[in-house]
Amino acid sequence: MSDDASARRERLVEVYREASTCTLCPLAETRTKVVFGAGNADADLMFVGEAPGADEDRQGLPFVGRAGQLLNDLLAGIGLRREDVFIANTLLCRPPGNRDPQPIELETCRPYLHAKIELIEPKVIATLGNFATKLITNNQTGITRVHGKPQTHTLGERTVRVFPIFHPAAILRNPNQRPMMDADFAALRALLDEPPPPQPQPQDAGAPAGPVLSGSPPAAAPAEDQLDIFGGG
Repeated sequence: MSDDASARRERLVEVYREASTCTLCPLAETRTKVVFGAGNADADLMFVGEAPGADEDRQGLPFVGRAGQLLNDLLAGIGLRREDVFIANTLLCRPPGNRDPQPIELETCRPYLHAKIELIEPKVIATLGNFATKLITNNQTGITRVHGKPQTHTLGERTVRVFPIFHPAAILRNPNQRPMMDADFAALRALLDEPPPPQPQPQDAGAPAGPVLSGSPPAAAPAEDQLDIFGGG
């Protein structure tokens, strides 16, 4: 691991420690575990879904249910594993009853999402489903029209290629769409071979990028097995 990658991973762990005890929105009162995200902390590809479900809320890991199993299969189809990518959601906590995220929840979690993007430095972000795609692209066009079509967006301080894809749960509900999903993943794999888009120039290159977002003291260090969610090397 390079010095730069090691430093970014350490900062990502600090953001994780803060997020793991976040109480900035009402979801802190109903969650079981914060679902920060998991995978390669130096990944070229990052997936962003909507919000944790019941399985994710119990385990504290993203996409561990049936949709996650399908995502694993789709990755295998293009020669990748979960360990090669980073998987996250727009929200850190499960909304009660799996309802849609509320504006206060999205605004509270947005800095955490942008911090992950800035520290992982992905070349491509694949948005999974309507909600994540509309939020990330700031466009209300439905996933049926934009899936499989790369876009370029600046999120926080990182410019990335955004690649909208149907949510795996939609394919579970309608297996006839699996060939379309396979084709989108093949196009996604090709997109990873392209160079990253130009990055915006920092306004103050000498200013340190502090990972703590809320101004609160860092939380106690999580268990080592929790820190293993950030793989890579």
